[in-house]
Amino acid sequence: MLLNSLCFLSGTLLVQQLVVLPGIKWLIALAIIVVVLAALRYWRLLFLFAGVLWALVFAMARLADQLPETYEGIEIPIQGVIGDLPEQDEKQARFDFITRDGVYAGNLPGASSAITRDGVHPLSRLGTSTAIGSFKLPKKLRLSWYYPDQTIKAGQQWSFTVKLKRPHGSLNPGGFDYERWLFMEGVGATGYVRPSPVPVLLGNQSAWTSIDVWRQLISDKLSVPQLDVNSRALIKALTIGDGNSIDQQHWEVFRKTGTTHLMVISGSHIALVAGLVYWLVLKCWAWTGLLRWSPQVVAAWSALLVGIIYAGLAGFSVPTQRAVIMLAIGMIAIILQRNHRPFHILAVAMFAVLLWDPLAVLSPGFWLSFIAVGLIVYVLAGRLGALKPFLSAIKINWATSVGLSPLLLLFFQQVSIISPLANLLAVPLISLVLVPLALVAVGVLSISATLAAPLLLVLDYLLRGVMWLLETMAALPMATINHAQPSYWALLIAVPGILLLLAPKGIPGRWLGMMMFLPLVFTESKQRDAGEFELTLLDVGQGLSAVIQTAHHQLVFDTGAKFSAESDMGRSVLLPFLRSQGIDKIDTLIVSHGDNDHIGGAASLLSNMPTEQVLTSVPQKLSDFAPQPCAAGQAWQWDEVEFSMLSPSHEYASDNDNSCVLMVTGKHGAALLTGDIEANAESWLVEHYGEKLQAKVMVAPHHGSKTSSTMQFLQTVKPEIILIPAGYRNQFGHPHAGVLQRYQQSGISWLNSAASGAIDVKLANTGASVSSMRQINSHYWNAK
Repeated sequence: MLLNSLCFLSGTLLVQQLVVLPGIKWLIALAIIVVVLAALRYWRLLFLFAGVLWALVFAMARLADQLPETYEGIEIPIQGVIGDLPEQDEKQARFDFITRDGVYAGNLPGASSAITRDGVHPLSRLGTSTAIGSFKLPKKLRLSWYYPDQTIKAGQQWSFTVKLKRPHGSLNPGGFDYERWLFMEGVGATGYVRPSPVPVLLGNQSAWTSIDVWRQLISDKLSVPQLDVNSRALIKALTIGDGNSIDQQHWEVFRKTGTTHLMVISGSHIALVAGLVYWLVLKCWAWTGLLRWSPQVVAAWSALLVGIIYAGLAGFSVPTQRAVIMLAIGMIAIILQRNHRPFHILAVAMFAVLLWDPLAVLSPGFWLSFIAVGLIVYVLAGRLGALKPFLSAIKINWATSVGLSPLLLLFFQQVSIISPLANLLAVPLISLVLVPLALVAVGVLSISATLAAPLLLVLDYLLRGVMWLLETMAALPMATINHAQPSYWALLIAVPGILLLLAPKGIPGRWLGMMMFLPLVFTESKQRDAGEFELTLLDVGQGLSAVIQTAHHQLVFDTGAKFSAESDMGRSVLLPFLRSQGIDKIDTLIVSHGDNDHIGGAASLLSNMPTEQVLTSVPQKLSDFAPQPCAAGQAWQWDEVEFSMLSPSHEYASDNDNSCVLMVTGKHGAALLTGDIEANAESWLVEHYGEKLQAKVMVAPHHGSKTSSTMQFLQTVKPEIILIPAGYRNQFGHPHAGVLQRYQQSGISWLNSAASGAIDVKLANTGASVSSMRQINSHYWNAK
């Protein structure tokens, strides 16, 4: 079964490498092949092709549930129910919305103005009138409601008017693929609630028909003022899987200590709670002497039931679904009294998970959980002599810390050095003490707040102590190591190294396993000669952030926007990109001006990455980081590449025109970074620099707005290519059609980050070599 499951996994994984899914003819051909292989009993090939076929069918069905492109940006009335626990602060609410029936047919408000670029109303393509349409709504939407006048709760039934767009997100090297996450979660469109017509609350689901309502009730009961705000957030995470209230500072502590998996309901929690129930029921049932039913069978049913209930408290999130399936396979083997081998059960569980959701292979958690269990089985099963529980815990901790480190480097470009010690202390305390105590406290709270108060107080003190311990560990020097993403061949070499290193005593040369880890450490870095530089315009939505790398130096120009105290582009895009490039220090950060879409991510970047120099036109806004004002005339050289600040030289009335303007000149050409300058600043630059402004590459001034990129400026700079930092379907209409027309009239090529993702430019004697993320690293779920 193990080889069959691995073949099915391989087939599923192959599909996820596709850029475009094949047509229906290929599905028919694959189905015929599967039938023939089944008749011939070629089991390995059968499972391989069956994996391909099932993954394709699943992916096609998921893509078919996405919003049709012609309905983007149109006001659409919808009805449905709030799914899962919403996130809400003083500015907005974010939530999943399950649409009623999934089909819309009727009048579309604002349809008369919803005309496409070719002048044709989208509904006319369906052969209907311009005011009435009928189309399939995606079943699940991800919506935002800005400044809502009511508290949004799971289970509420609403009537909204919304504007939607197809799943779209930033796409950057090392960054989070938001489009992949939406695809895995089954979200067919994202959008926002329109304030007019006024949203109408239609009713509430019954707690007997929706587990999300139960979770909401528990969340409301836990919002008691006596609890410390951080402890309350952690209790919600441990009991109902709601990590929305945990602040970014604490997530950073968990990341540095490698304990993130302990702080929300995960597979490990479900396994430990189910295991604890199994052990208690087994002992208690055997003690009663009621042997009509086997103690093992009763314990297995009890553990499975508790595991399902606990996963339900987490809303049956994808990780808990995998855990329940794995638990069910193991418990059913006990109930049926099968002679089960650990790796056989693991193989069946993996096969069942992939049948349930073949997209699970896209999740790092899938690989980390199955490989972690496999490592535990490898180091404990079939060994001579049984270790004491404490020694077994140490061995498991060592095995998983070492064995999972290559995957952590691959997925996150980071490994926690302090993780083995942190987990050795935190795992038993959290899983065996805090989680059971929290579940009991929640159960008592549902009956009486007075009776639950002492339990919650104990929990509060214990959680504060755990956080103090983890914060102390996270503050230690070298608590984590950041490293460039390893290649797949380095991982292939590391796998036998792990098996050799963790092999039983008596196997000669086990220490050689460490040698096989070396390709992970000595990753191949990009080599740049003196005088060469590389410009990467990152995809930060409606904002700007660019990174310039020479042979031995790095410069960051702007940092994208900040959306909330917990979310900004410095943390979500810039830092992952820099880590993926093996960069652990910034030589110079330039923040062109004070608009949020340029300065928003600066604090996160400066707090997490050593930076030697900060230049900005708004030093007062970055006073905590000792910035210097940027000014015309500043110049320096790195690795035979010249950096010159061209502006500002005086105070403009417009903040945009006060942007820092940087010229970077190498052996094979120059790049001009312009911030948000508009016509006045462009005219001054032309007047004072003339032909010295010429550059092969230019970042479009002010995101391609109609107040910038004047013809005089374009004719002076004479760029071969212009990079436009703009957000997908942004509210400002950037880049403006008139600006694009001027680019075309001037014979200038252009790329928009909204359509291209991160754009990378290398200047050589043959000209500018340009590549983009959506060109070289796109998959079938990514927007085209």
